[in-house]
Amino acid sequence: MNKEVCMKHACVKSASSEHVKRATPPSFLLKTHTLVEDPPTNDIISWNDQGTTFIVWRPVELARDLLPTLFKHSNFSSFVRQLNTYGFRKVASGRWEFHHNMFRRGERQLLCEIQRRKAWDSKLPQSLVKTTMKESNDHQRFSSSMSSSPSSYVSLSYENKRLKRENGDLCVELASTKKKCNELLNLVAFHLNSKKMVVEQRPKLFGVWLDLPQEKRREHEEFSENMSALSSQC
Repeated sequence: MNKEVCMKHACVKSASSEHVKRATPPSFLLKTHTLVEDPPTNDIISWNDQGTTFIVWRPVELARDLLPTLFKHSNFSSFVRQLNTYGFRKVASGRWEFHHNMFRRGERQLLCEIQRRKAWDSKLPQSLVKTTMKESNDHQRFSSSMSSSPSSYVSLSYENKRLKRENGDLCVELASTKKKCNELLNLVAFHLNSKKMVVEQRPKLFGVWLDLPQEKRREHEEFSENMSALSSQC
């Protein structure tokens, strides 16, 4: 009889401890949920429109500015590995978007239902593990290279400003060239119309046009010279 009572007490104690354990979500999940819920960091990490997945928009800034304040490290790859151990899935190939059925916006109480998986990498397809790790390492290397060479940003900034100035100069030169070409076309049109008027004014004898007077020839020569000069400027 005493043995049965002891067994019942042991079962109750075990169930009670299990309930307390499940009522307290893991620290990693609490911190991650708090991070995603924080509106000031939405440009770095935020929920999707439905609140069923979260997206890391800027992994470099996340690793550099946010992870050290919560997880005491700045390794984005470690953050991704932790998500995988709790059963999160990367659901988009073009961005860092993660999903778990019990990780939702405004429902912190569901975090108690998320259990840490053991030997998670042996349960996932090997190709998915390699892809996730490769992408994580690529982002980490990119973050390291950016933080180790701040002078490159200055060089790129100056180069960008120089290209903008050159582009502005080219636009001004193009506008000037277009203006000259329009003036040339107007001069040609005026010259042709003037020539037509002069030809119609030439005297005609027995059906044959006579030569122009000396003054009219000089006018045509001046038109030709002006047209040639303007053409050479375009």
